[in-house]
Amino acid sequence: MASHRWLGVLAHRDFRLYFIGRATSFIGTGMLPVALSFAVLGRGGSTSEVGWVLSADVFPLGIFLLVAGVIADRINRRAVMLGSDLLRCVAQAGLACWLLLGRPPLWGFMVLEFTVGIGTAFFTPAMTGLIPQVTTPETLHQANALNGAAQSAGTLIGPAIAGVLVATVGSGWAVASDAISYAVGALCLARLRVGWSGAEGEESGSLVHQLRAGWQAFASRTWLWSVVAQFGTLGLLSFPPFFVLGAVVAKQSLGGAVGWGTVLACQGAGATLGAGLMLRFQPRRPMVAGELAMLGWVLILVTLALRTSLPAMSVAGFLSGIGFGVFGPVWDTTMQRRLPPEVLSRASAYDWFGSMVLLPIGFAIEGTVASLLGVAGALWLGASWLALTIAAVLAIPSVRRMSNLTAEPVAARL
Repeated sequence: MASHRWLGVLAHRDFRLYFIGRATSFIGTGMLPVALSFAVLGRGGSTSEVGWVLSADVFPLGIFLLVAGVIADRINRRAVMLGSDLLRCVAQAGLACWLLLGRPPLWGFMVLEFTVGIGTAFFTPAMTGLIPQVTTPETLHQANALNGAAQSAGTLIGPAIAGVLVATVGSGWAVASDAISYAVGALCLARLRVGWSGAEGEESGSLVHQLRAGWQAFASRTWLWSVVAQFGTLGLLSFPPFFVLGAVVAKQSLGGAVGWGTVLACQGAGATLGAGLMLRFQPRRPMVAGELAMLGWVLILVTLALRTSLPAMSVAGFLSGIGFGVFGPVWDTTMQRRLPPEVLSRASAYDWFGSMVLLPIGFAIEGTVASLLGVAGALWLGASWLALTIAAVLAIPSVRRMSNLTAEPVAARL
């Protein structure tokens, strides 16, 4: 009975298959920040080039996400996700072969990671809409928590594996492992019993009409667009310093790939714990809990700016991971419970678009920002902005007062 309260969602066959595929894929994806960063640095690349490669992976989100949301709602979420996994598998396999057999130029990294980003752009909004289809309303929060735990475990296990592989046999094997993980994800999606027909409740009309319907569902809810706006600015000012400059600080002060992999692994452990706690507990004020949990990211940016010891950075990474582990499930469950199912993927696409649209720019300019402010200055800027936006969002009544005990009233949308 106790295990059912924590893991009862695994009783559903389709969710078990979905979970196996996602858990495997998340481990492979968790290797990439370490593998790509040190692959670029290993060929003599600069900090700016690391940022450009990471930017190429997320840039397609700003181009394709909105169309992907329409396609997922209108055609079939499972088919979209399967095609996305196959595309990412082929692209990562190509990069892995190039790394193992030669010395790919910068444009090779960027083209192949751009292709991976296209797959991610189509996969992400479809995933948000598919989860309610492979579980029940009673286990929806648990399903999101377990999905978050799988992602967090990937950031725990993946960087540790990548750090060892980079230090011993090279980054190509880490990228190859990611390609294999996408193949496993595609196989699990192919075995789901969710039908191949169009999504239930789909709307007719043009692409523009369906985009407008998704926008109305998104823009009419202040709690939704305000948090998305917050994460959009964090993608410009707060997250790029961590991912780009963190590797630079690690190379200079923590012994390189193994040290940075340790910090990311501790972050994954914290995220796994946070998501694991969400398997059993649902905060009464979900958005307040999610926002406050994000304060851990302020701490990791500060410790990087101060170039503290590896143990101190690891603890800070662990606390920042708890933030994502808590925020992710409460955010996904809130959206899935408070948005109409027939527009869920489109609204999710606007969510991801707004949250990610500035991230490629942030990655691309991070080298310039660091040259102007210094590495420490760029990290301090990211930490300060993150703390300010948390306070601003919590000042919004519809965020602060939202409860998981009540349905969404009309006033909460305004």
